[in-house]
Amino acid sequence: MQVTEVDISFTKPRDGLIAFASVVLDDQLYLSGIAIHLKLAGPGYRLTYPTRKVGEAQFSIFHPIRKPVGLAIEHAVIEKLKNVLSKRHAGHNCTDAGPAAL
Repeated sequence: MQVTEVDISFTKPRDGLIAFASVVLDDQLYLSGIAIHLKLAGPGYRLTYPTRKVGEAQFSIFHPIRKPVGLAIEHAVIEKLKNVLSKRHAGHNCTDAGPAAL
C-alpha cells in the first residue's frame, strides 16, 4: 500500500494538537481527520486516528492494522508537514496559517 497524496490543515495549537492530515492510499482510498500532535516527550510528532464516542464507549473510525501501513502513513504525513513548515519559515506561503510555536 502506498500513500499517494497528503494534505495538511493547520489548527490553532491546543494541548499538543497542531494540525490535521488527510491521505490518499493507492490513489483509491481517502482518509481524513488524522490529528498531528507534538510528541509528549522530546522532539517530533505523533499521529492519532479519529474515534467516535457512543455513550460511554469509544469506537475507532479507522486506523492502520499492520505496522508497515501505519509507518508509511506516519512517514508521508510528517515529511509533508516538515516540507510545509520549512517553506513557511523560508518566507514562502506566508498566508498559510500554522502553529505559531513552531
